[in-house]
Amino acid sequence: MTGARTETSATLGWARLLDADLASLPRHRCEVLVVGSGIAGLTAALHAAGDRSVALVTKGKLAETNTWYAQGGIAGAVGEADSVELHLADTLVVGQGLCDESVVRAVVSEAGEALRELEAYGMRFDRLDDGRVALAREGGHSLPRVLHSGDATGAQVQDILSSVVRSTPGIDLMEERFLVDLLLSGGRCRGALVLDERTGALEVFEADAVVLATGGCGQAYRVTTNPSVATGDGVAAAWRVGAEVSDLEFVQFHPTALDSDASPRCLITEALRGEGAYLLDCEERRFMPDVHPLAELAPRDVVCRAMERVMARCGRPNVWLDARHLKADHLRSHFPTVWGACAKAGYDLSRDLVPVAPAAHYLIGGVRVDLDGRTSLPGLYASGEVAASGLHGANRLASNSLLEGLVLSRRIVRALETDASPVGGGRLALPEGPAPAGGAMSPGEARADVQSTMASLVAMTRTAEGLTEASSRLAATGSALVAPEADAASLEAADLVTVATLVADAALFRAESRGTHWRADFPERDDARWRSHVVWRRGGEPVLVPAEVG
Repeated sequence: MTGARTETSATLGWARLLDADLASLPRHRCEVLVVGSGIAGLTAALHAAGDRSVALVTKGKLAETNTWYAQGGIAGAVGEADSVELHLADTLVVGQGLCDESVVRAVVSEAGEALRELEAYGMRFDRLDDGRVALAREGGHSLPRVLHSGDATGAQVQDILSSVVRSTPGIDLMEERFLVDLLLSGGRCRGALVLDERTGALEVFEADAVVLATGGCGQAYRVTTNPSVATGDGVAAAWRVGAEVSDLEFVQFHPTALDSDASPRCLITEALRGEGAYLLDCEERRFMPDVHPLAELAPRDVVCRAMERVMARCGRPNVWLDARHLKADHLRSHFPTVWGACAKAGYDLSRDLVPVAPAAHYLIGGVRVDLDGRTSLPGLYASGEVAASGLHGANRLASNSLLEGLVLSRRIVRALETDASPVGGGRLALPEGPAPAGGAMSPGEARADVQSTMASLVAMTRTAEGLTEASSRLAATGSALVAPEADAASLEAADLVTVATLVADAALFRAESRGTHWRADFPERDDARWRSHVVWRRGGEPVLVPAEVG
C-alpha cells in the first residue's frame, strides 16, 4: 500500500451516535425502508411500492434535497447525432481513468427508458418548435445531450416525483425523520434508528432491505451550493455500521456559483456557458481558450483550477461571467432562475459582468456499491450522491448525477426480486463499539470548525502538510464535540466531523493528482500506482481496488 496515513482518529472509531434501548421504542415494520427524498429516494420508493410495503423517511420536508437545487438537467443520449457509445466515451474521459466501465455502460444504456418513465409521470422537458426535445451542452460533453426544464430541472423533477409518491398506495411517507444509526440482525442491515425531529422521540424502523438515498455533504464546506441538510448523514451511518466507503477524496466544486454572502450559494448553471457565456479575468479577457480545447465547457475540475489560478493572480475572490453578448429576452426566458438570482443580487445578466467563484458541489465518493446498488453489508443498498458506484470516476460529467439516481434506484428494486431475504425475525441491535464520549464544544461551534478546516486545507488544492493538519484539527473537533443528544443539530455535527475526517484522510492517502483531487506536492496523474479506488471500512486500513476497465 502506498500513500500517507495519519493515526485513525477516535471520530472514525465511533460505532453509533446514541445508546438506546431498542426494545422500549415505538417500532414500524416495512419490507423496504428508503431514507432520503431526492430523485434517488423517490424513484426507489415508487418502484418498490406495489407488492411490497415501503416506508420513506426523510430529514426535513420532502422537497429539502439537492435534487431540488439542480438547475442543469439530466444527461441522456437521445439526440439524433448522439449515441450510448458517445455518452460512454465522454463519461470515461471526464472520469480520468477511475470510472468502472460496466457501470457507466449500464447507466447510459438505460437512460432513455428511465427518462421516458419520468415523462410518463408528468415531467415536461423543453421542446423545440418542431416538437423535438431541446438539448443543452454542458462541460465535458462532446455535443448537446442534456434534457432540461428551463433552468429549474431539479425542482420540476422533485415536484413531480413527490406528487406521485404522495398519491401512491403502499408508501408510508414520514417527513422530519433523521437517520441516527443503521441497525443489524444476523449480520444484515435490518432497519434504522430514527429521530422524530418534531417530538424529539426515537423510533425503530425494521425492514427487510434499507435503501440509503441521503445525498452528499456540501455543508462540510463553508462555501457550497448544497442546502443546510446536506451533512453526509448516510455516509457516516454506513461507515459506523461497517459498510465499505470509497473515493471520498473526490469532491467536485462547481465553477460558477454566484459570489455572494448567500448560503447556499446560488448556482449559475453550466448550460449558460453552453449557450455562449464567457469567463473573464480581472482584465476582462477570456482565459479558458488558452487552457483547454473546450474552453468554458472543459470538465469542471479543469475550469475550477484555471479559475483558482486567475483569482490568485488577480488578488480577487472571483472571476467574471459575461453573458452581455446574449439577448436579454433569451436570457430571461431560458434562464429565469439565474436571471432572478442575479437581479436579486443587483446584477443585470444582459448588461453586467457577474462575479462567480467555485463552490463545493458534489461528493463523488460515498458508500461503495455494485452495479445494482448493493453495499458490502447484506440488506443495505445505496443510490444517488450517497453512493460510490464507479460511474463518475475522479470527476463527474455534468448532469450525470440525476441520471445515476434514476437508473441505480430502478436497478436496486430489480435486485430485490432475486436477493435473499432475511429468515426469521432476529433481535435488532446497534453496531457494537464506542459511542462519542463527548466534550464541551457545541454543535454550532463544531460545524464552524469543520467548515473552516475543510475550506482552508481540504479544498481544491491540497498538500500532505495541509491534509495532515486538517486530520489533526478534525480529530480535535470530534473529541471536543459535546456528546450527541436526540436533536438534529447535535447529530448533524457528529456526522459532519466523521465525513470530513474521511475526506481528509482519503485525500492524504492518495499521493497523486487526478480529477477533482489536486495535490500540489504530487501534481501528476500516476496510473501505474493509483488507477484504483481507495476503499475503506471502520476498523481497517484503506486498500486499493483497481478500477474496472472494459
